[in-house]
Amino acid sequence: MTHADVDATRTAYDDMAELYTEFARGNLATKPFDRAVLAAFAERLLANGSGPVADIGCGPGRIAAHLESLGIPTFGMDLSPRMIELARNEFPGLRFEVGSMEELTIEDGALAGLVAWYSLIHLPPERVPHVLNEFYRVLRPKGHALLAFQAADAADTVLAFDHKVTRAYRWSPDRLAQLARDAGFTVIARMVCAPDPDERFDQAYLMVAKVDDPVG
Repeated sequence: MTHADVDATRTAYDDMAELYTEFARGNLATKPFDRAVLAAFAERLLANGSGPVADIGCGPGRIAAHLESLGIPTFGMDLSPRMIELARNEFPGLRFEVGSMEELTIEDGALAGLVAWYSLIHLPPERVPHVLNEFYRVLRPKGHALLAFQAADAADTVLAFDHKVTRAYRWSPDRLAQLARDAGFTVIARMVCAPDPDERFDQAYLMVAKVDDPVG
């Protein structure tokens, strides 16, 4: 079943792909907290022997490329065909494919890590638990997931907001962390940063891990 909001999100990012790519190019150089979180994520993966990592909602590929630069083998997936085309042009040495986080074509336990960098935000809240279950499914034991999103101010809330591309939602870190626990994850770390001058909201990061499968 294809939801109308999925088609709207795909079309919006197709239409904004060139502008968004130009905006994102080199953006990490001005984001020390982003780099710190990604470095910690990479260190956790390397400590577990690394392995394939998926950047879900990869856009023009900058996060996947940054993780590759940290020694993490990463491929990207995005709903927008135009974004994938631009990512392949920007980073020809990496693999990018069109796909949906709600219908991951990834085998059970195939990934050492997964990143959803401001990509869960466009999903209606009632469909987020299913996606977190999918994330859990495709990660191997001790695999890690890193989520980045705009934070809601009040505890246990989800608030819609007028994202510059298409409708999106801000999450209370506590609420998203609880949904991750409900999916089976253990919360490893969370961080909330004040907005930069060009941002309207606090920025949140949540790192979770898949515990070892029980024995017996």
